[in-house]
Amino acid sequence: MARIRMVFGRMAGRVGMAAACFLSLGCAGFEESGLPGSASSMARNQMMLIRREPPTFGYYRLTSLARTYPDLAFFLEKRGSPDFLAETGSDGRNYFILYYLKKRQAFACRTSSGRRRTVEFAGPYPITEWEYRTLDEFRNGKSS
Repeated sequence: MARIRMVFGRMAGRVGMAAACFLSLGCAGFEESGLPGSASSMARNQMMLIRREPPTFGYYRLTSLARTYPDLAFFLEKRGSPDFLAETGSDGRNYFILYYLKKRQAFACRTSSGRRRTVEFAGPYPITEWEYRTLDEFRNGKSS
């Protein structure tokens, strides 16, 4: 009887572990799915402030994108974290703009349609004075 309990206990533990793995994979897939309520749907057509402390939605979104797109993670490793992230999508592609206020530069990024998880980069592009002032005011809480 004790042996049967031990076998069932091990089996239940393995089933529980497998279920936890599938659920965590399911959550990660949902966040990038674009379905209503997912992080990707909430970020669509948004300008997001990137701040690590206290963490902003933009920071969480950027770290999620970096996990999804290794090219973006490599870019961020080289250039550092931007101050703002804009995100949109069309025809199965995602488009991002990374704004670096200190250098007054922006980079345009798009995901490749044929090769999943790759990102093409363009830039740097100069940020206009109006863009800089608007984003800087928002970052510092001075926007109305």
